[in-house]
Amino acid sequence: MSNVYDRLIKLLATGFGLEGHEVRPDDTFSGLEMDSLALVELSVSAEEEFGVPLTEEELGANSTLAEAAGVIEEKLKAA
Repeated sequence: MSNVYDRLIKLLATGFGLEGHEVRPDDTFSGLEMDSLALVELSVSAEEEFGVPLTEEELGANSTLAEAAGVIEEKLKAA
């Protein structure tokens, strides 16, 4: 996977206790049992890590990890 995906997984590991070997690119945030508060916290952490603003819809409960990484990659390209 991409560098962005790897960094996103690292954020999940450090901030939410998930390990890289526990997740797959097609896992959704809801499937990982992340509630709306956890998604807000992840959005803030991701904004700090990547330097791009993210909305709740962009990191929604039904988004996969691969989709979230793709959104971040697109925002980085546009910046």
